Amino acid sequence: MSDEPPKTRDAQTIEIAGQEVARGQTRTIDIPVADLYTHTKLTMPVTVIRSKKPGPVLFLSAAVHGDELNGVEIIRRVLRLRQLKRLTGTVIAVPIVNVHGFLRNSRYLPDRRDLNRSFPGSSSGSVAGRLAKVFIDEIVMKSDYGIDLHTGAVHRSNLPQIRADLSQDTVRAMADAFGCPLLIDAPLREGSLREYADRKGVPLLLYEAGEALRFDEFSIRAGVRGVVGVMRHLGMLSERRNAKKTAAPVVAEDSSWERAPESGILRMLVELGQYVNKEQVLAYVADPFGQTEVEVKSEHAGIVIGRTYLPLAHAGDAIYHVARVKGAEKLAARVEKFQEAHEPDHPDDRGLADEPPLV
Repeated sequence: MSDEPPKTRDAQTIEIAGQEVARGQTRTIDIPVADLYTHTKLTMPVTVIRSKKPGPVLFLSAAVHGDELNGVEIIRRVLRLRQLKRLTGTVIAVPIVNVHGFLRNSRYLPDRRDLNRSFPGSSSGSVAGRLAKVFIDEIVMKSDYGIDLHTGAVHRSNLPQIRADLSQDTVRAMADAFGCPLLIDAPLREGSLREYADRKGVPLLLYEAGEALRFDEFSIRAGVRGVVGVMRHLGMLSERRNAKKTAAPVVAEDSSWERAPESGILRMLVELGQYVNKEQVLAYVADPFGQTEVEVKSEHAGIVIGRTYLPLAHAGDAIYHVARVKGAEKLAARVEKFQEAHEPDHPDDRGLADEPPLV
């Protein structure tokens, strides 16, 4: 894909699922997807907000994996921002892409397929293929840019991070604007939304933060601020007056999971965002009688970007995800400040979401 941003597709009208949305209009459209077993109709809800002024078209998507909920709340809060009254361009918001999985609290679709390995899909394929095809045709191909919101898996949480193809200048600039201290230069995976969007010339960021089936206030607030930062970068929202300059994010050189050497009861010692030394003990795995105990050590120095919260482990289970970065100790200090900046009563958080903090 070219590093140049695609030509804006913000025409006088945008048509989604056969419904036209003109400049200056806001509409919620229910896109039909595969029906339930009961012959009950099922739709993927989409809200389109268009300003009277032409500008970029940005899609926001969440719950591509049906159990990843933080992005749903991030999009809800973004849609309530007062700043959208001064929007330039178009926002296409899809808070629940995998509606089948969302209804079942499941990562997957009823056919047990992973939607994020099913793109671009097929109108005559499986449930996953059909849903992927609808999303590509009705959302991605109508957009200039995208932000896809994700979390970790069940019982596993991720430190807020951006995953993207950072070799592309447009994508890297969007990633910097999002504001996460850590960027992962992640390879494109065949069948993923990110890979197909790249193939079609739509720069896409993937935001990872928090845990499946849980709301995490810090991850949500960081996500809202990140989306707003990208929209400002794209010229969709005005820049903040007297905005403080923040340090450029750090790109991870590589990362690896530290795994349980044996099965047993897991005692965790290190939190997300913490700096760890090489050979530092991260956790202990013990039998329930207290007779044996083994250490889980870090293979290299770095910062913890993912961890399990389940206090039980089978041999080989992933326990801690440690990223190797230059200046990891300084980055850990920045992550701590980043967390403090997203506290509900922090001055920098005002105006981004008039919401009581979730507990």
